[in-house]
Amino acid sequence: MDSPERMSVRGAYWLVFFTIIIASWSYLYSMSLSMNMDLFGRGMSMESSTSEMNSMSNMGSMSEMKSSPVMKNGSSTEIIPSNGSDDMNSSEMGSKSSDEKSAKINAMNSSEVTNSMGSMPSMASDMNMDMPMTRFLPLFGMWAVMMAAMMLPTMVPSLKIYEELMVSANGTRVGWIGVLLGYSIVWVVFAIVITTVQLLLLSFKFVDMMGLVKSFWVSALLLVVAGAYQFTRAKEVCHGVCHSPMMYFIGHWQNGFGGGIRMGLGLGAFCVGCCWLFMVLGFAGGVMNFLWMGLATLFMIIEKLPEIGHRIVRPMGILLILAGFGCAAWTYQVKGLI
Repeated sequence: MDSPERMSVRGAYWLVFFTIIIASWSYLYSMSLSMNMDLFGRGMSMESSTSEMNSMSNMGSMSEMKSSPVMKNGSSTEIIPSNGSDDMNSSEMGSKSSDEKSAKINAMNSSEVTNSMGSMPSMASDMNMDMPMTRFLPLFGMWAVMMAAMMLPTMVPSLKIYEELMVSANGTRVGWIGVLLGYSIVWVVFAIVITTVQLLLLSFKFVDMMGLVKSFWVSALLLVVAGAYQFTRAKEVCHGVCHSPMMYFIGHWQNGFGGGIRMGLGLGAFCVGCCWLFMVLGFAGGVMNFLWMGLATLFMIIEKLPEIGHRIVRPMGILLILAGFGCAAWTYQVKGLI
């Protein structure tokens, strides 16, 4: 039996651990809001911006029309009492003057609308230039936080097993922290790699600003490849370690903080080998797509559960392959071969 003091310390460590996970998801959500993105990782469309411009212009035109003289048959007239030829001349002069005012107002409105519409490409260009996803450090930060949000939950079974070995194998809480740190370092390195890949794909215009591939055929291919990987020997070996970390710890046990880091590095490497294609699938759905992030995280957690994880690897592969063929069929039906 653990003492109350030891139990409280253990609870504090786990509280910090889950706080980091929640904070990571919260940061990603606030980041998507700051970039005007919805939960599916889609930015505000240009059509909505155009409609807002047009509505603002129409409101301005209506307000000017209300402040102008009364319109009749496309021209404005002033109501002036009739008093012979002088009155008729005054009326004609007033009508011409009001016609000139109306023409000037229409010209100004047309100019404002043209200028507003003409400035929209430059506005879009400025918005694209200011997007964090076009620069390495903000994009790397996004991927690093995403790794914490998605991969730390999958580490729970391994950390619990390490805790069980802390008594029988002379482990320590500092070693527990070392395992977590080593595991996180590997995924931070992976974040650097995938950030570089995304910027290269963006430079060649293979993906858009949201990290979504521009071809549905490529999305379908990614789904099929991810599904096929579930049946490979590499997946079997890597998943075997992630799914049953007890044997890994026993075979590679090292004491202390440094030993924990080395075990965490090895465990993280196997975990990357097991799950890297689920990260790459972000390019098929958009890297800031919360639906993809949530589903991928849920599946990776279930896949690593000791009781049922080994039973869902291949069924998930079949589902991914079917999803890829379904995406390809839909693309052919709607867009054709190109």
